[in-house]
Amino acid sequence: MDHRRVETLWSHVHWLTVLGQAGSFTAAAQRLGVSKAAMSARIAELERAAGLPLVLRTTRSVRLTEAGQQLADATAGAFETIGTAFAGIKDLAAAPRGRLRITAPVALARQQLVPRLPAFLRAHPELRIELDLSDRLLPLAQEGFDLAIRHTHAPPETHVAWTLCRTEALLVASRAYLRRRGTPRQPAELAAHECLHYLRPGETPAWQLVPRHGPAGAKLTVPVAGCFAANNSEALREAALGGLGIALLPDFSAQAALAAGKLVPVLPDWQPVGNFGEHLYAIRPYTPYVPRAVQALVAYLREAFRPGFGPA
Repeated sequence: MDHRRVETLWSHVHWLTVLGQAGSFTAAAQRLGVSKAAMSARIAELERAAGLPLVLRTTRSVRLTEAGQQLADATAGAFETIGTAFAGIKDLAAAPRGRLRITAPVALARQQLVPRLPAFLRAHPELRIELDLSDRLLPLAQEGFDLAIRHTHAPPETHVAWTLCRTEALLVASRAYLRRRGTPRQPAELAAHECLHYLRPGETPAWQLVPRHGPAGAKLTVPVAGCFAANNSEALREAALGGLGIALLPDFSAQAALAAGKLVPVLPDWQPVGNFGEHLYAIRPYTPYVPRAVQALVAYLREAFRPGFGPA
């Protein structure tokens, strides 16, 4: 193939590597900021130049052929180096600019992250944020995210993690429910109550509690059951506010209702553990270079969350 012809196809090869990572023309086009039609046309042009198929297309997804994967693997490192170098050049600008793609859990983002973002964006008018609300642990590099906000026990070792604040789980209920059913004094009494638990497929509902002021290691596991379960802490909070039972919530979902007296603590001498994370983190895959926009957002969030989950 003519050398000059190869040079004109460099961007085509880059699009192929993105397509292999994204797994669909739609997702790859979104990451590149182009139309799906343009994406498809450029891959077809690359295949014609190569003289063999590079992509296997199905009705649900696409994947690279052996030849396509070989080409993507051979060039991925070079494109990563180019991307890092270009990002460094862009960051010579005086102010952070460009697009930041973030993923965060639904309830946490709605209640705690989004209210804190307007001040950051006003301070950095050349930045724009695209926020994906999802409770799924998405692969950050493959999905093209710059940062993830997660409450977890331990971030992945392959990622860089900045601690934003501590977080804990709380048992709460409405006064109306406790008047009707009584207030439990010991964890074992939860078995006689409607317990509103976080829905995790394949898990037998159980709450683990440790005494806040007792000996270390004195952990109790209490099987629970109730009339309502959900995989969203806002939904569980609303069910508790409606008097359906005792809910186990992360503090960021419970704190406003507790402060307003609409919910009250249950078993305050016992700390639920294991159901939700113990810290809030900002996480990104390890790279030698962290873009200035990411640095600016992380620094802002660390200061914004330093007091914990109070008002934004």
